[in-house]
Amino acid sequence: MRKIPVVSSDPELNKVISLECSRSRGEFAPVFFDRQTEIVEFLKYELPEMKIFSFAEKNFDCLAILNEVREDPWLHYGGIIAIHDSPDDKELLEELRDANIIAVLRRSEFKQAFPRLLKIIRQNKQILFQRGIQQHLLKSISGSLVMDNDPLDITAYTNLITNYLYNANLIGRDEKDKLHVALLELLINAIEHGNCRIDFEEKTRWLESGQDIMDLIREKNKDSEVMARKVKLDYTITPEKSSFAIKDEGEGFDWRSRLAAKAAEPGLHGMGMKMANLYVRGLSYNDQGNEVSFEIQHRRAESNTIPKIFALSEELKFGDGEVICREGEETDVLYYIVSGTLLVYAKGKLVSTLTPDDMFMGEMSFLLSNRRSATVTSKGSSVLIKISKQDFVNLIKENPHYGIFLARLLAQRLARLNARTARLNTEYLSLKKLCEEHHLIEVPTN
Repeated sequence: MRKIPVVSSDPELNKVISLECSRSRGEFAPVFFDRQTEIVEFLKYELPEMKIFSFAEKNFDCLAILNEVREDPWLHYGGIIAIHDSPDDKELLEELRDANIIAVLRRSEFKQAFPRLLKIIRQNKQILFQRGIQQHLLKSISGSLVMDNDPLDITAYTNLITNYLYNANLIGRDEKDKLHVALLELLINAIEHGNCRIDFEEKTRWLESGQDIMDLIREKNKDSEVMARKVKLDYTITPEKSSFAIKDEGEGFDWRSRLAAKAAEPGLHGMGMKMANLYVRGLSYNDQGNEVSFEIQHRRAESNTIPKIFALSEELKFGDGEVICREGEETDVLYYIVSGTLLVYAKGKLVSTLTPDDMFMGEMSFLLSNRRSATVTSKGSSVLIKISKQDFVNLIKENPHYGIFLARLLAQRLARLNARTARLNTEYLSLKKLCEEHHLIEVPTN
């Protein structure tokens, strides 16, 4: 069960949230608050992976709460569903620009949209709730997202994917913004020009009348034949790169002449395809013109966001082959991995590698007051934050919620170790049985 903090005292909104969470069969449980201080404490100690903020709220200052989250994005990385009652959401969107937004919904549309949004989240938990942890378990994740011609689908799926890649430390802030624009533009094109068959002239007339293109899409979807059409987004995320393919059920278009055309002066629209081509590499279409694909390269082992509590600690830089610590030496130092790849040797043999995905190096000897169990060297250049035991204890005293996060991190590592041990034990028993059945050499019992 995942707890979802809800910053709202609106009975109608809260009723909708409670009802839809109850339909999740215990997967989601909303938590409502009476005081703002309680919300901040909950965020610090529960570290929820999803939050609902009502910016139409009079009893809470949601922007102040959001600033608490912004102070340490390394810790508070969970997605946000924002609700508002403004006729123009541009100002709010600007306020939320650097937050991990899943969706921004008007209060008037929340009752209808929230069930659909929660369904999208439930179906795509692997790109919201893992923060890259599955990268330790799987070499890649892939899936197919089939979406209706609904503006909510466009924004929700785009936000889920870009937030995931950013929080998993696979892309930086600049790459995230570019990918967000590219996905958004290509998905909108697939829906409005492909499935809804809105041509350039019709869109121009609509926009010149001062109306929102999303309203035209909704108008087109009143036709049952149009509404039945889908957009399919295939994705594959590996440690090295992400690949995407977007296909609509339209008739396609002459993409060759469109890409070859000279750049036009910016107008009301018509720049989406050009922008996407600038922001991502390898943009290609099928012959028909109703499917587009592209890839983005990851910045593997390049950089980690530095936690707020370590920002003033000593930063160390290592060159290729430099020794960071030696097997057997006493230590009271923990390292936070900012960037680079570290090679771990035990008894002269390479046993593992560490990257910013692992976050820490040397935590076991640090916590158990033991000697170093391995020698660690830098592969290429790397940057580490050096943290002494006394500094670490003082930091946890001042920020106890970090202790909870670090305990969870260690628990996850132990779970992975237990899974690996169980797998090796199963393989051993299978080998032992096979040898006994064929009267081969006796397998030692330990």
